[in-house]
Amino acid sequence: MSSFESLIRAVPDFPKPGVVFRDITPLLADASAFARCVDAMAEPWRDAQVQAVCGVESRGFIFAAAIAQKLGAGFVPLRKPGKLPPPVMHADYQLEYGTDRLEARVDTLRQRERVLLVDDVLATGGTLGAARNLLGQLGADLVGASVVIELLALQGRALWPDSVPLHALLHY
Repeated sequence: MSSFESLIRAVPDFPKPGVVFRDITPLLADASAFARCVDAMAEPWRDAQVQAVCGVESRGFIFAAAIAQKLGAGFVPLRKPGKLPPPVMHADYQLEYGTDRLEARVDTLRQRERVLLVDDVLATGGTLGAARNLLGQLGADLVGASVVIELLALQGRALWPDSVPLHALLHY
């Protein structure tokens, strides 16, 4: 068991029956473990010349901003609808329990800017896939993605292109 795994709490039937929610709050509350987690998420990308780290709202922001600092890169939030002033681009996606949309300002990334995508969990792959599509619309050069948790039973990795590295710290 990793030093992080003991700080991830399983919450059955949340947000709906049949879903096991992985609560990262205890990990975030432990300063040492949180720092080690951020270091481990940033490590595969240290030599990738990342220029911006894009975090998915909302828990992805927590890790992405910290990783951006570690890599000496900027942070770009990928937000839920209506949270950013126009002009924005968007990508829609399916969740395991509904649908949603991600938006980004059209002027936050330069063409071919080297970008790392960060979120807390890879579940069905819908959110990460929408974020990848949105970054493509913005003209970014996606170097890879990093998540804290991958939920293997939901097979989200199958929707991710093999040509783009995807790093997960924990697998459930």
